Amino acid sequence: MPSQLQESEETAVREYYRLVDADDVDGLLSLFAEDAVYDRPGYPAMQGHEELARFYGGERVIASGRHTLDQVVAQTSRIAVTGSFNGVLKDGTEVGLRFADFFVFDGPRIVRRETFFHAPLV
Repeated sequence: MPSQLQESEETAVREYYRLVDADDVDGLLSLFAEDAVYDRPGYPAMQGHEELARFYGGERVIASGRHTLDQVVAQTSRIAVTGSFNGVLKDGTEVGLRFADFFVFDGPRIVRRETFFHAPLV
């Protein structure tokens, strides 16, 4: 049975995807600790609200889209998510892909996020 803390962390992760799909940068930044780190393929590791805001506010190649979560697994202060994303890139290309995300919490805030994409690279 999940603890109340795990339930609040899972709620925060689900809220993250709602906010990112709504392009609510300020809202999603409120879920992250001030010194949070985000590792994403194709980008240098991002640390802190300023770098996250720059990424979500303009550097991100996605123009719009929607995340659909298939699994959300919680253990202690960690949440693992698998799902799919369907949307449009800033160059007009339509994309559909699968992803896995891993979130680490310290209290109520996300301190680390790591993303993996399901892509045939090797």
